[in-house]
Amino acid sequence: MADGAELKQMVMSLRVSELQVLLGYAGRNKHGRKHELLTKALHLLKAGCSPAVQMKIKELYRRRFPQKIMTPADLSIPNVHSSPMPATLSPSTIPQLTYDGHPASSPLLPVSLLGPKHELELPHLTSALHPVHPDIKLQKLPFYDLLDELIKPTSLASDNSQRFRETCFAFALTPQQVQQISSSMDISGTKCDFTVQVQLRFCLSETSCPQEDHFPPNLCVKVNTKPCSLPGYLPPTKNGVEPKRPSRPINITSLVRLSTTVPNTIVVSWTAEIGRNYSMAVYLVKQLSSTVLLQRLRAKGIRNPDHSRALIKEKLTADPDSEIATTSLRVSLLCPLGKMRLTIPCRALTCSHLQCFDATLYIQMNEKKPTWVCPVCDKKAPYEHLIIDGLFMEILKYCTDCDEIQFKEDGSWAPMRSKKEVQEVSASYNGVDGCLSSTLEHQVASHHQSSNKNKKVEVIDLTIDSSSDEEEEEPSAKRTCPSLSPTSPLNNKGVKMEMHFRTSQH
Repeated sequence: MADGAELKQMVMSLRVSELQVLLGYAGRNKHGRKHELLTKALHLLKAGCSPAVQMKIKELYRRRFPQKIMTPADLSIPNVHSSPMPATLSPSTIPQLTYDGHPASSPLLPVSLLGPKHELELPHLTSALHPVHPDIKLQKLPFYDLLDELIKPTSLASDNSQRFRETCFAFALTPQQVQQISSSMDISGTKCDFTVQVQLRFCLSETSCPQEDHFPPNLCVKVNTKPCSLPGYLPPTKNGVEPKRPSRPINITSLVRLSTTVPNTIVVSWTAEIGRNYSMAVYLVKQLSSTVLLQRLRAKGIRNPDHSRALIKEKLTADPDSEIATTSLRVSLLCPLGKMRLTIPCRALTCSHLQCFDATLYIQMNEKKPTWVCPVCDKKAPYEHLIIDGLFMEILKYCTDCDEIQFKEDGSWAPMRSKKEVQEVSASYNGVDGCLSSTLEHQVASHHQSSNKNKKVEVIDLTIDSSSDEEEEEPSAKRTCPSLSPTSPLNNKGVKMEMHFRTSQH
């Protein structure tokens, strides 16, 4: 337990808001000027306060001046306590923390003033107390580079046991951080934006894996006594279901005091949940654009085409236990997101399909609304798992007149063309192959017309998708073969299905 002199130094370094919290916690009058509040707090300490109040003093002091947690190796340094502590701890006498948390050329503070790990080893603390800095990691955000950690992940804990709870946090900016934020101001748009931002995040207090953003119920945040705007509620999907607020990082830069002398306060209120604890953290980040993310994806390089060929062979390998054998795979060269030809084909390492989507469009869509879900299989496809497919890059380079290809068992590929295109190509040749192809097409069309006259059965091809319909509706002026009607490709496909059905019956 910290002795009386150290506790006195801690109390004298507190500000008005912290003194009010301390006196309110001890059940004392918390109204008055700072010197009056300080006198009351010192009288409370002199009268012999309880261990709980002493813990509160240390907690408020830690929030006021976050310190690096020292290791046993640090404690073995000689003359650690040789420098006497100043009579009054002011911001100027507290070591200035650099980026990695080490004090810059300042005397080390005594062990009793260090972080929560040392305090948790003390016997008077109960196991039910939430750690101030639990070993929680939040998921990395692709559109933000982490510059600094202003408040480490800290458990939301309140003094009262009521359902509605409130707690306060504080942080100060260094001159370098203030300069970083100020110089990143962008006033080109309708409002003032910063690319270097102070970012507030909430998550569940789970240490098993990096946590995604998760707001506590009925969250309310005030930064320097000003309400902070949160993401709006999503409309409920069903009647009677309570609307949910999407949990996202909160940009509080516009509410932060860009000053090295005046600290910033964050007051968080929320509704407690049984069995669920939450944590918050404040970071200094740099916002990135979709262009930067695309450049970084390109910089990772293109995946060797042999990876995709091996995947094709694996999918087309015959299963001896199955009666159905897949001999080919058809893949589109159009992006499933924009229905346009792929330019940078990519997919996630976790995806088991061959179909790619366009990296540029995928990243731009997630810049507007970050979901990072694969548009092909609807599974998670985070940015760090994206790869550019080298085989598809080769195909797009050599196959410029076709939007669909077919993979074969040996890993090779061939373009898939419609019957109209095949007939046009065949008619352009004068050889035997051209005659055979034209004759075959004529026989198929004649067979379809005679079957229609006899049975008058309309054959509908259910395999045609919306994109095929659009192709069939092109003006006839663009068609090079005037003998074909606009519906002939549909009839040809229908004949193909019908003939296959009859053959199977025989």
